[in-house]
Amino acid sequence: MAKAVTVKSRSTYVCGECGADHNKWQGQCGECGAWNSLSEFSVQSAARPAAARRDGWAGKVDAQRVTALKDVVQNEQSRVSTGIGEFDRVLGGGLVEGAVVLVGGDPGIGKSTLLLQAVASMASTLPGLYVTGEESLAQVAGRAVRLGLSIDGVHALAETGVERILEHASAMRPKVIVADSVQTLWTEQLSAAPGSVSQVRESAARLVRYAKETGTAVFLIGHVTKEGGIAGPRVLEHMVDAVLYFEGESGSRFRVLRAFKNRFGAVNELGVFAMGEKGLREVPNPSAIFLSGGSTPQAGSCVTVTREGTRPLLVEVQALVDSSPLSNPRRVAVGLEQNRLAMLLAVLHRHGGIGVGDQDVFVNVVGGIRLQETAADLPVLLAVLSSLRDKPLADKTVAFGEVGLSGEIRPVPNGEERLREAATHGFKRAIVPKANAPKSGSYKGLEVIAVERLVDALAAVD
Repeated sequence: MAKAVTVKSRSTYVCGECGADHNKWQGQCGECGAWNSLSEFSVQSAARPAAARRDGWAGKVDAQRVTALKDVVQNEQSRVSTGIGEFDRVLGGGLVEGAVVLVGGDPGIGKSTLLLQAVASMASTLPGLYVTGEESLAQVAGRAVRLGLSIDGVHALAETGVERILEHASAMRPKVIVADSVQTLWTEQLSAAPGSVSQVRESAARLVRYAKETGTAVFLIGHVTKEGGIAGPRVLEHMVDAVLYFEGESGSRFRVLRAFKNRFGAVNELGVFAMGEKGLREVPNPSAIFLSGGSTPQAGSCVTVTREGTRPLLVEVQALVDSSPLSNPRRVAVGLEQNRLAMLLAVLHRHGGIGVGDQDVFVNVVGGIRLQETAADLPVLLAVLSSLRDKPLADKTVAFGEVGLSGEIRPVPNGEERLREAATHGFKRAIVPKANAPKSGSYKGLEVIAVERLVDALAAVD
């Protein structure tokens, strides 16, 4: 019988921003340049037979072999509905067996409420275990009763030790585990305090390993930092299968769930919820809440069609142009990249003959949506022009298109789907790039105005 090698441990220092390892502590990470981000992490070398250590793994019968990719057997990933349609959309169509999902968001945004509703909804088909490290069992049960949830088949555990959590999970064999939150978990293998980089990293690794070995789906709730990222090492986002962020404007009852990483579906997918007395309610038609719904058109407003994942959304872009008392007028953008706004205003002056150099320009995307695609270029300029002239655009007008530095209006992807969404909501005019104009046929009640240059688009709204 081969003699096992004694397990040795050593200390390394891990950067909480980029996950880089260092042999000794230093004030600044040499990889990403972050200051005071290194935390001690204990590493143990795995024990293995001495014969294997001498001979290596070459020639072993059970060793992994190189396989041609075309010969790999593909298994269809079966999905289970969470019972919440918007949640399923963000996950890519449902929950996959053995998936590990990290859900982050501001305090009080509704992360625990959403996952408690999902676990209760799936309890009839998938038994769930809700592990709470921040609340008592009475608080969790009280929330479930207040929300009117059917909690038959849902079990709860108030525990923060990963070893004991896995012992209970091995005994009851749940199909879904919710850990609320990952920053409260700790493992006996490390002496660091709960919430430290090393504890969060190792605790998450243990849960990920359990999920892959048993096929149990695991949800990890994560706190966020002041910068909006999930607290803990950035490597945590690489370890999981999906990273979801719960967002919402303060004072608004609407919540947006966005996927930033998903190994089983599309990224940047969007789910919209409304917070009420009975918890989170789905919003099946989010375009309606992102439009002002005013009876008369307002100056400085333009509606555009953006795409979030696979879904086209109608959103309202608002602009306010006012004379500036400052020598350096302000350019403020909410929901849009500020540098892009400055570039678009320069194009408007150079190729449209309209200058706002002595004006303050404020641009806001209604509903807390963040426009990250170039299709918003044209509606932003039309909204700025409308505010500058204090003249509303024609009623039921929608626009989209990318504006180039030479003043051309460039096409954007999925133009026909955007036009179809606008026609569905009763819009009458659409100002679009010429390449996105319908090749054949038309949309009922929708007049499509195709433009090639910025001056053509400005003339279309005069």
